Amino acid sequence: MITTPQRGDDDHEREKPGTPGELGPTGRPLREVPEPTPLDRHGPATVVAICNQKGGVGKTTSTINLGAALAECGRRVLLVDLDPQGALSAGLGVPHHELDLTVHNMLVPPQVSADEVLMRTRVDGMDLLPSNIDLSAAEIQLVNEVGREHTLGRALHPLLDRYDYVLIDCQPSLGLLTVNALACADTVVIPMECEYFSLRGLALLSDTIDKVRDRLNPRLKLGGILVTMFDARTLHSREVMARVVEVFGDKVYDTVISRTVRFPETSVAGEPITSWAPKSAGARAYRALAREVIFRTR
Repeated sequence: MITTPQRGDDDHEREKPGTPGELGPTGRPLREVPEPTPLDRHGPATVVAICNQKGGVGKTTSTINLGAALAECGRRVLLVDLDPQGALSAGLGVPHHELDLTVHNMLVPPQVSADEVLMRTRVDGMDLLPSNIDLSAAEIQLVNEVGREHTLGRALHPLLDRYDYVLIDCQPSLGLLTVNALACADTVVIPMECEYFSLRGLALLSDTIDKVRDRLNPRLKLGGILVTMFDARTLHSREVMARVVEVFGDKVYDTVISRTVRFPETSVAGEPITSWAPKSAGARAYRALAREVIFRTR
């Protein structure tokens, strides 16, 4: 039996965040990121594909918590679950297996409008386009469609003026669904577990991004590498971090997501860490990431 975790913050997680100029976890001096300015209107949205072909690197966790942190900054956010496993939907407490309409119905005939699929979440200012296992059939059904790589972009287009950010949680592969996300995105955020095999996969993903930019979406750019599951106590984590910074330089976010028991607990609770454990180190890290994302995409 799974017991419901207790809401709150752990005292041992409450280390103070670094200040600009100090050396951060990346080994570089932390850069000053200003507080986001309030908005007097919303849209058009910046579309962010959160992508890595390796599973278990924190894509879904980062999508949920970055979205919630952006919403705390007064931004209107739409989350798109583009993974047939439906982890993003489940992580927000949505009974996705019981849904009649999902992202799948937006992509394959007879298509429905995004408004028919759209759901509100528990987070003010953050909405969701949910998914479930039905989406696994979409790649096969789209193979013979004209302009199949742009199907998601056409489906999302009517919603873009309502939001400031659209975050697409991609499946752990470089198949047609992920290409659809890249083809309609303005920028890519790559969560990367701080371990050797994750580092090896970045070259393949970077090559895919370059091909999509050349052939489908000239405006696509790499927004940043987000290092997740970092443990500063281990030499391996520190060595991998140094290598990532050496290769990608300023593309690596100053914000680093450390390991904590709170993230699995929030998945069970069906809400972001920013509301589940709002004073925890994990919540502060995603708020810092949101400020970086806003600063880089302004």
